[in-house]
Amino acid sequence: MNNLNQKQEDVSPLSIIKANQVQPKEVQWLWYPYIPYGKITLLQGDPGDGKSRFILTIAALLTQGLPLPFQEGPASCPITVLYQTTEDDMDDTVVPRFLAAGGNAERLCFIDEREKPLSFADPRIPQAVQQTGAKLLVLDPLSSYIGRDVSINMANDVRTQFNPLIQLAQTSGCAIVVVAHMNKMAGTKAIYRSSGSIDVVGAVRSSLLIARTGKERPDERIMVVQKSNLAPTGKGILFSAGETIQWISQVDKTADEVLSIACPAPHRPNEQFERARELLNELLADGPMPQSQIQEKVTQAGIGWGTAKKAKSDLGVTSFKSGAQWLWRLEESPPPTGQQVNKSTGIVTPP
Repeated sequence: MNNLNQKQEDVSPLSIIKANQVQPKEVQWLWYPYIPYGKITLLQGDPGDGKSRFILTIAALLTQGLPLPFQEGPASCPITVLYQTTEDDMDDTVVPRFLAAGGNAERLCFIDEREKPLSFADPRIPQAVQQTGAKLLVLDPLSSYIGRDVSINMANDVRTQFNPLIQLAQTSGCAIVVVAHMNKMAGTKAIYRSSGSIDVVGAVRSSLLIARTGKERPDERIMVVQKSNLAPTGKGILFSAGETIQWISQVDKTADEVLSIACPAPHRPNEQFERARELLNELLADGPMPQSQIQEKVTQAGIGWGTAKKAKSDLGVTSFKSGAQWLWRLEESPPPTGQQVNKSTGIVTPP
């Protein structure tokens, strides 16, 4: 009976909302069409490509009420920024960079994490947003703040952790920017370069991407929209990531186009493929070897059988049958002494 009562208590009462009870409103923007108010924005890039310096420079402009890069219309009033990072120290990196970008130090705030690290669901975050009146919250990087025991590759875990942050953005109207590293899947569409589950991108309303523009311009970067649910995709922004950020121009580039230049699809074999080539060369250097033995050696080396077969084809290794078993040999390796090879079938007959 107690279990039945408990189940009844756990069921929320049904509440129906009709469309005519909802007051439509326009999306407000911190920086149109890149960062909306009241929503979460993801800012991604490879390590060392200037993500943190970029968003810190944006924060500096906002605390002074200065126009954002290529922003149309009048500048807004100065706002307070709540900035959390586990990758850079406040005293020797964050604050000096912020001041170098012309920021107002009175309007840059931090939650003290020395005794206890923050996570998305930490109640100190909404408390700090309310207390400081912050209109921009930056969490850098995603992997540090999503939660210690959360699998970033599991969609259910990701959504559960993002929900408190989504609710905070909605209730406070604060713009939230989460900074993240991209994965190493070069050659794929930009949307799949996000770390962890695809639900990371699914949970946010805007996703921005920063990448290099080429080896010949080592300081030049480009910021483009990877995904936008609330506005047309805006133009990309070229900037220089030297000691301070210097804005260069706007360009018509998509995220996929940018990554095809910055991170082209690999045209050389990957590491496991190279290991498979080396292993086959070593195993077959002294002559043919039974396929069963090769498969055993490949498995012991932690190499996939499919990769081994690709390496076999790349090396020109051929298969031939001797008695009841199949053997592999390098093209330059002759068949065992006295045996004859049928060139059309590859079958070996004993002497």
